[in-house]
Amino acid sequence: MIRAWFAAAALVLSAPLVQGAPPSKTAPPPLPSPVTSVEGITEYRLPNGLQVLLVPDESKPTTTVNVTYRVGSRHESYGETGMAHLLEHLLFKGTPTTRNVMAEFSRRGMRANGTTWFDRTNYFASFSANDENLRWYLSWQADAMVNSLIARSDLDTEMTVVRNEMEMGENSPGGVLLQKTMAVMYDWHAYGKDTIGARADVENVDIPRLQAFYRRYYQPDNATLIVSGRFDLKKTLAWVVQDFGKIPRPKRVIEPTYTLDPAQDGERSVTLRRSGGAPLVFAGYHVPPGAAADFAAASLVAGILGDAPAGRLHKRLVEGKLASSSFSAAFGLAEPGVIFLGVGLAPGQDVDAARSTMLATIDALATEPITAEELERARTQWLNAWEQGFTDPQAVGVELSDAIARGDWRLFFVDRDQIQKLTLDEVNRVARQYLLRDNRTVGTYLPTEQPQRAPAPARVDVAALVKDYRGRAQLAQAEAFEATPANLDRRSQVSTLESGLKIGLLPKSTRGGAVQARLRLHFGDGDSLKGQETVAAFAASLLDKGGAGLTRQQIADRFDALRAQVGFRANGQDLDVFVTTVREHLPATLALIGRLLREPAFPADALDEQKRQWLTAIENQRQEPEALVAKELQRHGNPYPRGDLRYAPSFDEIIEDVAAVDTAKIAAFHRRFYSAAAGEFSAVGDFDADAVKRALVVAFADWRAPAGGALPYVRLPQPLVEVAPAAFKLKTPDKQNANLRTALALPLSDRDADYPALLVANYLFGGGTSSRLWTRVRETEGLSYDVRSTIDWNRLEPNSTWSVSAIFAPQNRGKVEAAVMAELERARRDGFTQAELDAGRKGLLNVLQLQRAQDGAVAGQLAQNLYLGRSFAFAQQVDEKIGAVTLEQVNAALRKYFDPSRWSIAWGGDF
Repeated sequence: MIRAWFAAAALVLSAPLVQGAPPSKTAPPPLPSPVTSVEGITEYRLPNGLQVLLVPDESKPTTTVNVTYRVGSRHESYGETGMAHLLEHLLFKGTPTTRNVMAEFSRRGMRANGTTWFDRTNYFASFSANDENLRWYLSWQADAMVNSLIARSDLDTEMTVVRNEMEMGENSPGGVLLQKTMAVMYDWHAYGKDTIGARADVENVDIPRLQAFYRRYYQPDNATLIVSGRFDLKKTLAWVVQDFGKIPRPKRVIEPTYTLDPAQDGERSVTLRRSGGAPLVFAGYHVPPGAAADFAAASLVAGILGDAPAGRLHKRLVEGKLASSSFSAAFGLAEPGVIFLGVGLAPGQDVDAARSTMLATIDALATEPITAEELERARTQWLNAWEQGFTDPQAVGVELSDAIARGDWRLFFVDRDQIQKLTLDEVNRVARQYLLRDNRTVGTYLPTEQPQRAPAPARVDVAALVKDYRGRAQLAQAEAFEATPANLDRRSQVSTLESGLKIGLLPKSTRGGAVQARLRLHFGDGDSLKGQETVAAFAASLLDKGGAGLTRQQIADRFDALRAQVGFRANGQDLDVFVTTVREHLPATLALIGRLLREPAFPADALDEQKRQWLTAIENQRQEPEALVAKELQRHGNPYPRGDLRYAPSFDEIIEDVAAVDTAKIAAFHRRFYSAAAGEFSAVGDFDADAVKRALVVAFADWRAPAGGALPYVRLPQPLVEVAPAAFKLKTPDKQNANLRTALALPLSDRDADYPALLVANYLFGGGTSSRLWTRVRETEGLSYDVRSTIDWNRLEPNSTWSVSAIFAPQNRGKVEAAVMAELERARRDGFTQAELDAGRKGLLNVLQLQRAQDGAVAGQLAQNLYLGRSFAFAQQVDEKIGAVTLEQVNAALRKYFDPSRWSIAWGGDF
């Protein structure tokens, strides 16, 4: 999967890329008629078989285009594992008319990606809504469908990148254990083979065979094109006909797959032993295909068992101190799939005891049936998650891919209907039929005289299931709001509560009435907070674990009923609250948050659970290259004493701090520091501004000081600290993915005159997929899956940090470092070109524009503006300065600040 981000803008509109006959003077071909329509999604079919889904939504100024091919690792034959995923990489290597596709994405400011799964491969891009971007991307997708090069030269350079992605996965014990467990669960079916493929197959792939695989599956009759968001329907449909309609309908026939494993005939086991990390235990069960009603029931059973805090595994193992966490997953696939249940253990916890208790808890479903309360809680959580995906115009197009892979896009709605219709008897029947000892893969294989069998696997007749399906009435369209800085300022309502809390409200209609809100409270000073950082973190993490007369479960149920996702996090002198909900529930959500902040319970059992989870995370990080490298650079040259908020503690020191925390210290911290005397609240989306203001007044207006007495907030300064350049080589045994990171302090903030020029310089050097670093290290030499440069900008003081990072195979460390240094030296010596500046400037401005179209990002920026005393006019000024910056200014800024002789560099890996 191409995980990297894409950004920037185009200078000219590319011509259609599918090669065909010269333009005809005859009338354009007629537009296709709708085939069917469900809840605002309309299907069309071209004569060549291409399925087209149009999902118009004017609520955001963005468009998302997704092309899903009905081919994944399930379709690979012997010796072809990884072929579908390899094609995903090679499609981005271009066509005869467009060679550097990722650079084109970058120039146009597109956020693009591709993913491969068992039953499908999809490619998608989100971008600022405009005809030029949409026209170009449709033409490229049509070109890529039949004209991709799939060349040996491209495969040779991309091979190290694909290996690097394999190695990245190999660094994750949980990911490897999942793959091993799946392999043991399936005897014959391709679901037992990891999507990324066998290393031997990928490294020895035959190009003609790969090209044949491409020609067989990358055809219009095996694809679905989805366009969602803001676009002109008629023009878009005409472009689709123009670009894709000229591709002939293929004559080949794709043979259906027919391999099915028999019902499993005994418990199976697999043991994975590797260096680093904390213990994990999985239990996997075979279940029906994702389109089956019984799969819907099985997915709820998985949540009922694995959720926290209500799940049975959480209550019996986590609260019972046998494990540190519990989890579950359900794979809804085209053919019979799986559900997983599992627990994570902290160091020192007994694996045998945890495993036996976990399996006993699952088996007890036969004698302790699921209750109506458990079913309704799981159903509510599932439906809330579904609705959030459906109401997001950027997500809905991509989420339809998995429904398409399972047989038909309308399964996206059928899934919801099945979940809503499930009865308690049906859910308990499915639990009894499938969660059997002999249908399980975990730990050890045990022969038995009386094997138990799950129902025989069977496919679902999807066509019959969705025949004449129409769904429900579509959601009302939201307003067309252009998120320019001027519009954001015009719509913003700013005020201050009597307590001192600053308020910023930006009401606008959204799809489904969605709203994003942020609350940040500031507290203390450097002296009063010495040694309190870990206590502050635990205080924040426990706020939703009990308080205001409610238990942890009651709080979770109340937020679910309010369709609200709420998170609490402490950071230095700040407490952050993140809120996602809908229009009618925002005031009540704020009321509950206010009560939790002012009346916390800080239960001891929840603290114990949190401490175990911290210890588990620390143990996992001890051997992770990325975590070790980051920790080493944070600690290098740090002048502050232990206990200072600016100090960077070691892993062992964090463990000591965790052990010292107790509920008395947390309660004392809350009494001394928490109030609404200093802070900001912002909300962006669909809400009643007056109702929100009233809710804020009730919750916070009289909270002028902490319960222990007034304690003014005084921000702890973060001055620049010059440290001596240094190099660190950190060995992480048995880790096949290595990490490189640099750190260089910059005497700048975003208020400095050099800020726009350096912003552009970094973007051109390593900030996008047309940058110097990406082109050299990723595209040309194929050494890294992800390489970039970033600047962590300080908004208040001249103390920012520039860093370069890359992941790679340990044996390529020398090549990666040499390539990074060569590109930096070349940039410092020769500078960038005017063409690079023009393209990069446009791309960067498009990226900033796209960010302002995301309500969550706008809510965060609005809160930050309140703190900094800014408005969105500051962003407009930055845009204008970027537009005016000269090549001389950009090159001068790069040479002045990006000096590798001053940086510190660290490598982590199995060298």
